[in-house]
Amino acid sequence: MGMAAKFKTGDTVAVRRAPSIGHTRTPHYIKGKTGVVERVCGDFANPEELAYARDGLPLRTLYRVRFSQLHLWPDYSNFEGDTVDVEIYEHWLELAEKVEA
Repeated sequence: MGMAAKFKTGDTVAVRRAPSIGHTRTPHYIKGKTGVVERVCGDFANPEELAYARDGLPLRTLYRVRFSQLHLWPDYSNFEGDTVDVEIYEHWLELAEKVEA
């Protein structure tokens, strides 16, 4: 990896609630939610910049973050341990208090 990842596997992170103007790869339903870093995927060009024919630099670290479905959707009625993994770029994340996955 070219950059030092800010987070590591097992860290609890929160997704920023920043407004989405234009292209973004961060789904609205996870904004403001907390999850656990499942893996560090590597450094990639920023797709929010690439969408506008820019170079996507500087590279951004991409993480796979695991969220509890009960935490995302309180009315979720299937298995309590069900999760959803979402790949999220570092600039959308901040360190958070630990949560149950």
